[in-house]
Amino acid sequence: MTKPAFTKDILELDAEQEVERITSKLRNLMKNTIKRRGIVLGLSGGIDSSVTCALAVKAFGPKKVFGLHMPERHSSDETLSLSTSVSDHFGIESAHENISGILEAVGFYQRYDAAVQSVIPEYGEGWKSKIVIPNVIESTEFSLFSVVVQSPDGEIQKVRLPLKAYLEILAATNFKQRTRKMLEYYHADRLNFAVAGTPNRLEYDQGFFVKLGDGAADVKPIAHLYKTQVYQLAEYLGVPTDIRKRPPTTDTYSLPQGQDEFYFSLPHDRMDLCLYGKNNGYSTAEVGEVLELTPEQVQRVYDDIDTKRSTTRYLHLHGLLVGDVPEIK
Repeated sequence: MTKPAFTKDILELDAEQEVERITSKLRNLMKNTIKRRGIVLGLSGGIDSSVTCALAVKAFGPKKVFGLHMPERHSSDETLSLSTSVSDHFGIESAHENISGILEAVGFYQRYDAAVQSVIPEYGEGWKSKIVIPNVIESTEFSLFSVVVQSPDGEIQKVRLPLKAYLEILAATNFKQRTRKMLEYYHADRLNFAVAGTPNRLEYDQGFFVKLGDGAADVKPIAHLYKTQVYQLAEYLGVPTDIRKRPPTTDTYSLPQGQDEFYFSLPHDRMDLCLYGKNNGYSTAEVGEVLELTPEQVQRVYDDIDTKRSTTRYLHLHGLLVGDVPEIK
């Protein structure tokens, strides 16, 4: 069968039909495979968790969905108000679990600060920071991370990170996702509910999640959807406008940070089209014409997709066995 022409609208879907398909599948999985009473999920105030919440409510009703608001010291000031607007809007019970105390207890803030101080010694109380990566379509250099810091008086510095400091920063920040998941499973256990994960297809495919952190879940309702499609469902499901208009953010570091400056090569709408193009055999010239990029630039994005798939494959793996054990059915 001939492929359709590659256009900016190629990811458009029938939202009503897709919502019905997802909610029907969720009900079937819960009844026949997972065998739990409802859904627990973390609410970040972002589009993915909001849509996942809306789908769970549509599938099971608001009384069988429980949300968690889990900000911490570095979270955006608007995170809690946005996540609360979702639980209020969809009428679900929720709990506020500020994780700063847990992170303090495991030494996250001290470990993180020490890693940044290894390259910027003056970093400390009152400073803010984030890590960033070069835009792959604008640079042919290796994608090396830099740390961006802001002093209390507003001065900005950017310093390239050596591998040791980068790994220490990453390892420390992963405490956040694993702490949140620990709390999600606590509430799931006490309610006899299942935990829903919230990655979209771009994040799932490219390994943009923490193993045994936000990558852990009993069901992942939107992992097959490109982020562009998640926004389409958000409008259909009535997700609050403030969330639908908010740019995607990691909300992990104390300085504001877009996902494209931390991990992905391009903003999500263009990255979705590149991923779809690669997945469906469209040439770099076809994709480039639509995105107003050269074939060489699209090829860099394609190569970056392959690199991320290779380097993050272990995130998708279960614990590997070294001897034969009969599969449990």
